[in-house]
Amino acid sequence: MASALENYVNNVRTKSSEGNFRIMVEQLNDSVEVLSRYWELLDNVLETLDFQQHSLGVLYVLLVKFNGASSPNVNANLPQMFNLYKEFISQCNGEQVRYATYTYYDLCHMFTSLIVEHPLCIQGIKVVAQAIEKIRLCDSQQTSIHADLCQISLKARCFKTALSFLDVDITTIATTSEVRGQNSNDANNDAKYFLLYYYYGGMIYTAVKNFDRALYFFEVCISTPAAAMSHIMLEAYKKFVLVSLILHGKVLPIPKSSGPVISRFMKPLAQAYHDLGNAYATSTNEELRIVMNKCSETFIRDKNMGLVKQVVTSLYKKNIQRLTKTFLTLSLSDVASRAQLNDAAEAEKYIFNMIKSGEIYASINKKDGMVVFKDDPEKYNSPEMFLKVQKDMAETMDLIRQINKMEEEILLNPIYVKKALGSQEDELTSQHAKSFSGDPTD
Repeated sequence: MASALENYVNNVRTKSSEGNFRIMVEQLNDSVEVLSRYWELLDNVLETLDFQQHSLGVLYVLLVKFNGASSPNVNANLPQMFNLYKEFISQCNGEQVRYATYTYYDLCHMFTSLIVEHPLCIQGIKVVAQAIEKIRLCDSQQTSIHADLCQISLKARCFKTALSFLDVDITTIATTSEVRGQNSNDANNDAKYFLLYYYYGGMIYTAVKNFDRALYFFEVCISTPAAAMSHIMLEAYKKFVLVSLILHGKVLPIPKSSGPVISRFMKPLAQAYHDLGNAYATSTNEELRIVMNKCSETFIRDKNMGLVKQVVTSLYKKNIQRLTKTFLTLSLSDVASRAQLNDAAEAEKYIFNMIKSGEIYASINKKDGMVVFKDDPEKYNSPEMFLKVQKDMAETMDLIRQINKMEEEILLNPIYVKKALGSQEDELTSQHAKSFSGDPTD
């Protein structure tokens, strides 16, 4: 082994035994260039280090190894790289790697980039989930690795693990700038992975037909404060328009919390989607299909054609739902005519599926070809409903406690106190100056 690598190993062992990890991280940052020069010998270094005792030293070696493997000139052994990463995540010391959170995140991002297009992708879901568990401080803390988990899950079309993370509402965000100090590149990466988490999360909820939650995720993505609009936000807005049509039958306005730049440029860049929304508002399926065919190239390029077709289907359902507010009984042929369906058989199919999913309350008399629309049978007096109300009240109280706790943390934050006192002093100074503005100068 080269003397430079021997020095690296000895330094890692010494500093790890001393427990002085903060200084160790500063030295390891300077060692990246040296490790890069001996990329072919890094496996020997890993053999001499213990993944748990020397977690920080192993972390930096793996970072350089994965960075080299991503080079087009290197023919990396992907199964070997996968097993190395898996072994490190399962054995590493969480307390140690938190001293180099940014490096840990970088390694996870490189791993994701390496396997996302590979058949090993589905096996990476569990490993990345374990990486999140290892680094986060609580279940409601978001890390930039959350976006990696969602990306791999989407590629593998396996959502169960990702949903267990997505279903937990975020209360704190772990950022790389907390460790490195303020740096524009770090801040940009933090924002990028924050947006990707909500964008990918919205796509996952859309895939499992949880449109209410999907709409919320897309809304968070497009309403995040920003000085300029990113491509991620634009793509999220396109899906926001489509999901709002499916869920509410109209294009919901952009949240007021969105920056002026976003609200000014979002609509012109997604004109095809607003044309679809305008056609939807007419409740005419023919006009909707005309717009769909006219803008099909745009929808296919954006990979949103599947959602657009669901928008078309939802208009048929919305038209049927309108009939329930007007009629008590109606023949299947009349339903087909008024909802602009092809025939009574198609109308029966739609009504049956809507009854099954709880979208309408009705019964079909096949013998007479009639539909009887009914009121919601829920009387809100069952034990199940009582438990649901209790659960909702408990969740609301828990949310209030979280808000109060966050408010207290903000009020006690030194940065906030300094800014608040500074603004008060400026206000007092201006008032003091005004009180003397009318005094005679002679």
